[in-house]
Amino acid sequence: MGLSQRVESAIGAAIRQGQGDSAPAQLASALEYSVTPGGARIRPTICLSVAMACGDDKPALSDAAATALELIHCASLVHDDMPCFDDADIRRGKPTVHKAYGEPLALLTGDSLIVMGFEVLARAAPHDCERAVELIRILGKRTGMPFGICAGQGWESEETVDLSAYHQAKTGALFIAATQMGAVAAGQEAEPWQELGARIGEAFQVADDLKDALMEAEQIGKPAHQDEANNRPNAVSELGVPGAVARLNDILSGAIASIPSCPGEAALAQMVRKTADRLVPTAAAQYAAE
Repeated sequence: MGLSQRVESAIGAAIRQGQGDSAPAQLASALEYSVTPGGARIRPTICLSVAMACGDDKPALSDAAATALELIHCASLVHDDMPCFDDADIRRGKPTVHKAYGEPLALLTGDSLIVMGFEVLARAAPHDCERAVELIRILGKRTGMPFGICAGQGWESEETVDLSAYHQAKTGALFIAATQMGAVAAGQEAEPWQELGARIGEAFQVADDLKDALMEAEQIGKPAHQDEANNRPNAVSELGVPGAVARLNDILSGAIASIPSCPGEAALAQMVRKTADRLVPTAAAQYAAE
């Protein structure tokens, strides 16, 4: 089974279990709607890639870690799109959940996905209880306060924003979780994998800032120019386009250099390079070439 198929199969199984036989039909439908189409599935792919680089001796646990990550990520998108935050109409090229199902069901969908993420890990615990508890701890830390995506969203309500802390919490948190959870699922220590996740996360955020500034909604499948419209902190406003492109390249070089020693180190470095190529917007690449 290929990596993409492995990710989709695990996520699909979790959603089907969450929908149940007697669940409210609209909420059950919204659960599936919120995770499909799946986009790039970058976080679960990184998680499984790290697990495989470290031996992947308990694949069911790795699958659970990857699935839980993506469920939390999708939950954050559902909530971010709601009127109280970004008030977005489009996500991944289709109406956002609150547009398709209404605000109450959007809120419940996001909440349900968060709970489902932790439930998936709990169900996988019999494969290795000690590892599963550590996976739950990491995911909780990178979801809530003070180091998780909730903190990242909270920064947007502050008058003065620490851009580095904002990026690490809002975007970097789940990438740190991805590298650390992949390692832990395969029986490795989490700490050495934090820097790689943080660097990938920062690169992803800078790339997203560039896309928001340089591209249009039909190109990125969601509203564009939102950072400027909502006066949000971003790399382009702080560094300019050339500076943001230079920063992105520096981060990606550092990410590859930070990969801990492991049996699949070379393959993992290749995965990071491929991920980097997918992150860089064409318009930004043109700036870099000039």
